[in-house]
Amino acid sequence: MALPASLRVAVVQAGPSYLDLPTSLQRALHFVKTSAQQGAQLVVFPETWLSGYPIWLDISPGMNIWDDPTAKDLFARTHASAIEVPGPETQALAEAAHAHNITIVMGANERVATGPGNGSLYNVLLILDSSGELRVHHRKLMPTHTERLVHAPGDAGGLHAVDINGVRIGGMICWEHWMPLTRQVLHDSGEHLHLALWPHVKEQNHLASRHYALEGRCFVIAAGARMQAKELPEGIPLPDEIASDPDQWIMRGGSAIYGPDGELVAGPGGVDDELLVWDLPDLSATIRERMALDVTGHYQRRDVFGFTVDRQRNQ
Repeated sequence: MALPASLRVAVVQAGPSYLDLPTSLQRALHFVKTSAQQGAQLVVFPETWLSGYPIWLDISPGMNIWDDPTAKDLFARTHASAIEVPGPETQALAEAAHAHNITIVMGANERVATGPGNGSLYNVLLILDSSGELRVHHRKLMPTHTERLVHAPGDAGGLHAVDINGVRIGGMICWEHWMPLTRQVLHDSGEHLHLALWPHVKEQNHLASRHYALEGRCFVIAAGARMQAKELPEGIPLPDEIASDPDQWIMRGGSAIYGPDGELVAGPGGVDDELLVWDLPDLSATIRERMALDVTGHYQRRDVFGFTVDRQRNQ
């Protein structure tokens, strides 16, 4: 089956309503509809978009001190604004995907409804195809640095690409892009299009996204959100340089697309961009570029190297 000649994609850089799940879901549905109206076949939301990345752990002094009451309160609010998979929010997204004939990629905080682990949160990437079917439910394998105070380690149950309208699509979250074996698992899935979800796409995140495109010989959508200091929850201690300027951007979007030769195709998006709609060029470039480098085939020594993947869901 030939790859599509082009693919129109949308990236949402506008942030959610921070720690407010009902309002954030309505914002998400608005951007899904708007993306479809502009002809997009795929819409991508950044890391933990529902309902907000825990950036307060990085910018607020003292928030990662043991037994801090403000941090515990924010964790509880993050837990309350997380989604369940499946749940009413994934159902609403599925209905929107079907109604607008668009594939949705969503980053979210996930909670478990009952049973073991119901006090833990996971950083997840979801892919719902245009029929509304949940095709990928990936939990970030290793929370990064301060995220370990909020998120539990995930598993490889959703670490795979899926075929959507003839295009193999997969994704990873943030610093998973610096985990060599994790990259190899998705490369082996035969991606044509990779989704790189970040809080926002700063310089080192562009580096990782571009390298992934070059290594995997695939297109990479690096998705990042915007956030101003005034959107942070009230009551948390802030350094003077942030407290004195509530309009400053602490997350700056930066979304971009890289091609299978590692070159920039579109972007990066700036702080003025809420929604970016771009056309991917001929996806057959992913095959042409593998003539020189195919890390899943002729440029891989499986007689020398080998590893196994445990895909059991972490219970």
